[in-house]
Amino acid sequence: MKIAFAGTPEFAAVALESILAAGFEVTLVLTQPDRPAGRGMQLQPSPVKQVALAANIPVHQPEKLRTPEQQAPLAEADVDVLVVAAYGIILPQAVLDMPRYGCLNIHGSLLPRWRGAAPIHRAIQAGDLETGITIMQMDAGLDTGPMLLKRAETIHPDDTTASLHDRLAWLGADMIVEALQALPDGLTPTPQPAEGVTYAAKIGKAEAAVDWTRPAVEIERTVRAFNPFPGALATYQDTPIKLWRARAIDATGTPGEVLLAEAAGVIVACGEGSLCITELQKPGAKRMPTADFLRGMPIAVGSRFE
Repeated sequence: MKIAFAGTPEFAAVALESILAAGFEVTLVLTQPDRPAGRGMQLQPSPVKQVALAANIPVHQPEKLRTPEQQAPLAEADVDVLVVAAYGIILPQAVLDMPRYGCLNIHGSLLPRWRGAAPIHRAIQAGDLETGITIMQMDAGLDTGPMLLKRAETIHPDDTTASLHDRLAWLGADMIVEALQALPDGLTPTPQPAEGVTYAAKIGKAEAAVDWTRPAVEIERTVRAFNPFPGALATYQDTPIKLWRARAIDATGTPGEVLLAEAAGVIVACGEGSLCITELQKPGAKRMPTADFLRGMPIAVGSRFE
């Protein structure tokens, strides 16, 4: 089969590497345009583009895929299947109809739960006990197409989006190779059930602000869900502080009140229970364990987080 691949971040790059390692012919890669990144804000190629260039695969980087001109490289490639993973650009019907076997998407949830842009974040934030990967046949809807393969992955109590992302990336890479190997002989598509549909909205920076009136277990899940992006954000004496690791404990006080501040952790009262924070970051500094953080920025018992 002739394959085209559309994806942008590391999640997709892992899948592309596995497809190439399995011996498939990838004749075209679509990825988003280079974006400024790093301290110098220099234009940086996406992880998928880096894999493609290393493998000498032609790369197409349109801002959108709406016009015949933007779609032309894919049409000229005349591929049998387009594999899509975290591409970040909507595929119009004309593109969905181009490949002989259609477009296969690697989605980071057990559909129909967590359709949309941020399924890994939302699964952790909601307290789900498991998530997984669904290989689906794309249609014009938002992750609504029929399912070809589906596998579960346990969400561990200490999982962050970073750790769960990495496991799901490898699972998705294995599953898309399996799907491509089975595709010529036929994979039976299964329509998604109408029950259990939820939507994983894109993560907004405004969501990062910690509301201490919420239960500690909810704040703890948000800290894990927003690690590494955008980071749960608390404010102490007008200083924004990112919270990277924390756990809910059984202690009470006024929401936002510091109950304890020592090397083992900073304990802050919440609406229900308290949060023991064990890794923090102040502006311009690295992430630090509590002991190191407190040496540079003391936090007093009885003081308050805003």
